[in-house]
Amino acid sequence: MGDRVDTTSGTIGFRERVLGTFSSPYQPTDPELFREMLAALKLDFRQFTFVDLGSGKGRTLMMAAEYPFRRIVGVELIPELHRIAEANLKRLPLAGRQCSSFECLCMDASGYVFPPEPAVVYLFNPFPEGVFERVMANLGRSLAELPRELYIVYHNPLLERVVARSEAFRKIGGTHQYVVYKAKG
Repeated sequence: MGDRVDTTSGTIGFRERVLGTFSSPYQPTDPELFREMLAALKLDFRQFTFVDLGSGKGRTLMMAAEYPFRRIVGVELIPELHRIAEANLKRLPLAGRQCSSFECLCMDASGYVFPPEPAVVYLFNPFPEGVFERVMANLGRSLAELPRELYIVYHNPLLERVVARSEAFRKIGGTHQYVVYKAKG
């Protein structure tokens, strides 16, 4: 494989596939759609931290590096995917990169402490409904304690109802492929 990155679902082992059935199967994000989703935000990314919940092998983290985010955080439950993401980020060329501040965490996203600064939270349908409800409750508490500008970009929004039920967010856009929510505070 040399210096190439590994972001396909084809190299996922049996154990990780089984674990994925309890969370969500690994699916990489399409680069063109990712650019479309971020363009819909119309933000000065320098003010924001990018957080990918269910970051998998890090493809979205690498694409986010093409934008001038303050920093980029990936949260992944499955250790093997987390290790691959870390290796991929080490191989990421400097050319075209506008952000080089990465943090990869191997943990349950429902226990993640959201950053105190403005953020863009990216989701590619990463959780079963119960976990997603805990993540949203955690995020709502974080915003109540420290109001700030925060966006949710939810790709393949099969459980959009979980976000829509939150009193902390309002829908500001989207298509059949993704939705965008903004914190009300």
